[in-house]
Amino acid sequence: MKKILCILLSLIMVFGLCACGSSTTESAVVAETETESVSTEAAEATEQAPAEGAPSGEMPGDPPDGAPGEGMGTPPGDPPDGAPGGGMPGGAPGSSSSADIDYSGAVEITSADSQSGQTYTSSTSDESALLISTSDDVSITDPTVTKSGDSDGGDSCNFYGLNAAVLVKDGANVTITGGTISSDAMGANGIFCYGGNGGRNGATGDGTTVTVRDTVITTTGGGSGGIMTTGGGVTYAYDLTVTTSGQSSAPIRTDRGGGTVYVDGGTYTSNGLGSPAIYSTAEIHVANATLTSNLSEGVCIEGKNSTELTNCDLTANNTRMNSNAGFLDTIMIYQSMSGDADSGTSSFTMTGGTLTSKSGHVFHVTNTNAIITLSGVMIVNEDGANVLLSVCDDGWSGAGNVATLNAKG
Repeated sequence: MKKILCILLSLIMVFGLCACGSSTTESAVVAETETESVSTEAAEATEQAPAEGAPSGEMPGDPPDGAPGEGMGTPPGDPPDGAPGGGMPGGAPGSSSSADIDYSGAVEITSADSQSGQTYTSSTSDESALLISTSDDVSITDPTVTKSGDSDGGDSCNFYGLNAAVLVKDGANVTITGGTISSDAMGANGIFCYGGNGGRNGATGDGTTVTVRDTVITTTGGGSGGIMTTGGGVTYAYDLTVTTSGQSSAPIRTDRGGGTVYVDGGTYTSNGLGSPAIYSTAEIHVANATLTSNLSEGVCIEGKNSTELTNCDLTANNTRMNSNAGFLDTIMIYQSMSGDADSGTSSFTMTGGTLTSKSGHVFHVTNTNAIITLSGVMIVNEDGANVLLSVCDDGWSGAGNVATLNAKG
């Protein structure tokens, strides 16, 4: 039988939220709610104006060839080895900047072009199947992209796109429609949009933009996300089917230098450890999508970054803690101090849809301040401990542990 809890401020502090003790770092939970009926198995919150610093709900202009779905907004502005996240750890082997990389592609496009029905294949380590390096417009329709050949490039793969199946850089405006993109290699992201800011968090990119529609993306190796955005790049993704199976391989993945990602529709599934459906060191908006993480967190946000979900169905079954974590969780908000994300207030906003947490705490905040805003969300908590939110220092240190939860029904 469902145990119904009344979300009064005093009862939330007792039943739903916990500020785990720490001898060195103060932890706090701030809950702003009105009286609500909440089940430890299913909880629903409805619309409330976001707190200061939460996403604003405004688009920064129109994307190429169409706009993302309704409700996608604009919020303001990797972890140690084995940490839950979409990226391989900062400090891994690799070049310190993109200028140190000798990029190559089995097929290279260096000027305006339009190609349809082509096959792009690479089995060579550190070579992309398709490399687009131009400031012009490029259109790719119904491609068949196949990438193998492991890389040990570390940061060069994670930050700058070495060994990606498709790499877009140098200010290109690229549209990819239909087709399939698959990689079976270490460090081989599916589509990599590198914005050219040299991995400087918060710095403006060079205008590199990828718009991808109706494409099937599959990756199997470690450090191989589905759609990957870094260096201030901009990615628009519509109705994709993305499946990843490797460790540190989030289907929607970002890393140092950040960027902006808009997703509307599609399915995004991760099957690997340390591979949430979304790993955010950027500004990420996802609408009308199905997000599934079969072994890891559903969403991981690092530092002064954000994720906004609108009318999405998110399911996570986190199965293993890393060496620093004290808890399993579904939405992890933290700061690793690796340099992959600036410190500051993290933001998670969800409007509509369903959030299913099969194991661990639904939300966990550590080593950062966070604003969590829920509007009309059905929360299904299948974990026996029935913890909605935990806030504490559990292995990472150097920043505060304060979470503000906004929910109204």
